[in-house]
Amino acid sequence: MYTATSKRLTNEGARKILETAMAKAREAGIQVAVAIVDGGGNLLLLERMDTARFHLVHSSTTKAKCCASNKRPTTSKGAVAQPLDVAHALGLALAAGPENWTAMEGGCPIIVDGECVGGVGVSGGSWDMDAKIAEEAVKAIGASISIDGK
Repeated sequence: MYTATSKRLTNEGARKILETAMAKAREAGIQVAVAIVDGGGNLLLLERMDTARFHLVHSSTTKAKCCASNKRPTTSKGAVAQPLDVAHALGLALAAGPENWTAMEGGCPIIVDGECVGGVGVSGGSWDMDAKIAEEAVKAIGASISIDGK
């Protein structure tokens, strides 16, 4: 009653996600940074391609932490999927901490059996491309990006 078992992302699983994301970015011809965090938002793996811009390290890590916390892909909507204007988006980032919340697409939670075991953040392409790469990377280990398994 006072304890619970929980799943966790292994280093092997995190590496598979990272390698898949990097391969998809190379196929698309874009330079990215990819961050993988555990279910508590702690950094597991981070890689930036040789010519990817240095600020992508921060944005990929923020995307990974935000989606793991919210248990849903990062979007331009609020934590409960409400529409946001710029002032509210900035307010959420300041309240949560700019390293913990973003309104940029490209972060996907890693959901296994309805439990969030981590998140992946991809930065460097368009937001749509970043999101597509992140989703494909999560699916490479048989995980989902939504609690209901879709």
